[in-house]
Amino acid sequence: MGCFFSKRRKQAKEPQLGAESGDRNGAGDPGAEKQPQYSWDQRAKIDPKDYMFSGLKNETVGRLPGKVAGQQFVIQDCENCNIYIFDHSATITIDDCTGCRIFLGPVKGSVFFRDCKDCKCIVACQQFRTRDCRKMEVFLCCATQPIIESSTGMKFGCFQYYYPELALQLKDAGLSIFNNTWSNIHDFTPDLGENNWGLLLEDALAQDAVPLPTAEELKAVRISTDASKSIIPITRGRRPKCSEESCLVVFFAGDYTTANARKLIDEMTGKGFCLVQTKEVPMKTDDAQRVFQQKASEFIPLLEKGSVIALEFNGDGSIAACQDIVAKVFTSTKVFVSEDKASASREVDSFYNFADMQMGM
Repeated sequence: MGCFFSKRRKQAKEPQLGAESGDRNGAGDPGAEKQPQYSWDQRAKIDPKDYMFSGLKNETVGRLPGKVAGQQFVIQDCENCNIYIFDHSATITIDDCTGCRIFLGPVKGSVFFRDCKDCKCIVACQQFRTRDCRKMEVFLCCATQPIIESSTGMKFGCFQYYYPELALQLKDAGLSIFNNTWSNIHDFTPDLGENNWGLLLEDALAQDAVPLPTAEELKAVRISTDASKSIIPITRGRRPKCSEESCLVVFFAGDYTTANARKLIDEMTGKGFCLVQTKEVPMKTDDAQRVFQQKASEFIPLLEKGSVIALEFNGDGSIAACQDIVAKVFTSTKVFVSEDKASASREVDSFYNFADMQMGM
């Protein structure tokens, strides 16, 4: 986790007696004992002002890839600004901002909005929280359950964004593109008879909320908000499903697991099926036996290689479509695919119940 280092350093004590006074270890004595050097004394000094936007009004500002490099960042007291952080960071706090459009690249820890209103944001993080906020739109990727507190008029959609450095930044921040609970909001202070949050329309566009930067320096970042190019898969989340038929597909760890999962997503969504949810988690033998049941023995030996990637597709005919694509495209890869509607419903519930519990531990 990045941190701000104080400019104040404890000064080394000067020699009390010089060489001329007869002190054998004084200054100028070739045999004088050297002051110890510590690693923290050799670090480059960090100026907190380089990691802060404060008191801005009607401005467009940002940080290019490589300029934050895992440090913490602060945004405060800004009004009607366009703010872009195109890099990964440790934590970000946003306080007392009004009418701002904000993009936050991958955040290893928490993003905390406090006392903000009328802001529109695109955020990828491990933890997301708001307190005392009003009327916000957030296109979110969050590895854990997002929390709102004393906040009203909150609207959420699935993160959708691309630029070339984003995939590596997500990795540096320890975030999986498949772990996104953007629609599973916990309202810490619910009001009886009131709903403090909701989901954005399915066709809502991130670019309409946070426009592409117009400043020359920031335009150098090759951005696309085309949903089909989004680094993080766009999921339906907790919106009502399109059909009673869902299909569970599980890829096991290997050299091309992520690429294979993305390939299947492209194939299935290209055929009009919905991607409901995704998850990347380690699986144990007991978990596999509950999910795969009679087929568990085929897949248990594969669990030792690493985490699995699970996808839930929805739509009439989704099971047959998945089976067909897997048989034709992934001939040399072991993949679990649901066999029928009855088993698929149980498999989806069983897998995601176990995965959610594990993510919450």
